[in-house]
Amino acid sequence: MALIELNDQNFEHTILENDFVIIDFWAPWCGPCRGFAPVFEAAADKHPDITFAKVNTEEQQALAGHFQIRSIPTLMIFREKVIIYSQPGALPSGAFDDLIDRARAVDMAKVHADVAAQSQNG
Repeated sequence: MALIELNDQNFEHTILENDFVIIDFWAPWCGPCRGFAPVFEAAADKHPDITFAKVNTEEQQALAGHFQIRSIPTLMIFREKVIIYSQPGALPSGAFDDLIDRARAVDMAKVHADVAAQSQNG
């Protein structure tokens, strides 16, 4: 599956129209980002049911600022429009596969119930 390049125009649509999105916040000058890119691309090929996307933080500074990206690469996972994971650091292939498996296993009914409860409690 091709990777999606996210920007201000397509970010929200991508999150709203896909149930499982993994985003790599990166920059061209970042060595760890370049090292992680093949791992990210291989995972995209292995998991065609997941939307894999990249945000170039140099070109998309507003998005990086909105999500308070302070270190790159940063991985962010959305399931059913909810951020369930956000962490800086490149992962080796095995650890990234484990993270994807854990993200798949998240009980989204419970997550949505927790979000609703937090919203009610202010």
